[in-house]
Amino acid sequence: MSVKNPLLTLGGCRIATRCVLLSLLGAFVSACAGTAGPSQAINDPDEAHNRQIHEFNKGVDRAILRPASRAYSVLPDPVERGVSNVAGNLDLPGDVVNSLLQGRPVAALENTARFAVNTTIGIGGLFDPARAMGLDGRQTDFGETLHVWGVSEGVYGEVPFLGPKTERDLVGTVVDVAMNPVRMILPTPERTYATAIKAGSKLGDRARYSDTIDSVLYESADSYAQTRLTHLQNRRFALGQNGGADDAFIDPYAADPYEDFDAR
Repeated sequence: MSVKNPLLTLGGCRIATRCVLLSLLGAFVSACAGTAGPSQAINDPDEAHNRQIHEFNKGVDRAILRPASRAYSVLPDPVERGVSNVAGNLDLPGDVVNSLLQGRPVAALENTARFAVNTTIGIGGLFDPARAMGLDGRQTDFGETLHVWGVSEGVYGEVPFLGPKTERDLVGTVVDVAMNPVRMILPTPERTYATAIKAGSKLGDRARYSDTIDSVLYESADSYAQTRLTHLQNRRFALGQNGGADDAFIDPYAADPYEDFDAR
């Protein structure tokens, strides 16, 4: 899947970029709404090209992410847990917005309360007292919002550095990054710190799921086919598109080892 966006070269035009993204999103939703199905076959018309990108991503993982995650994992557990907590707290405002867009006010209120408690009592999210209060929150994203709106997942593809994505989730990722309230409010120095925190959290995820990810990427007879299958099954299950609990399994890409480290 080839994605070209000339707006990405205009780093200083954030407001214009967001406006155009919303306009394109409206057209995308209008074109795709109402075509989603609960049991979709794999739609991968550009497999040959995707396999090339998959090999590139494996190279990035082998040369950078895997060794960096191993180095990161030597940090004391409380430090890793604190970084992960802060990264999760930074995502909560986006979860609130998406919950509202999905028509889930209860989830929006819970995520709001969780953010308020952890930002204040939890010292910026370093600790997680909200969980002890029963405020577990509900993680979501704009890809799920599009699903709720009836947008089909589109074609499957691999994106450099981002890994496996459907068209719908790729659009969702771009919107989440561009429109996240934290990204829009934080000044430049703090935004840089937030990016570093999210990078550390992703390395912690890569280390935590290393056995599963390594098994898929380096021990499978066909790592591309295995990655595609597990990613699509897990994502569809998370969105409630698959049957029952028997369909549940661990997605090696649940940690999103290639995901953009920018503060969503």
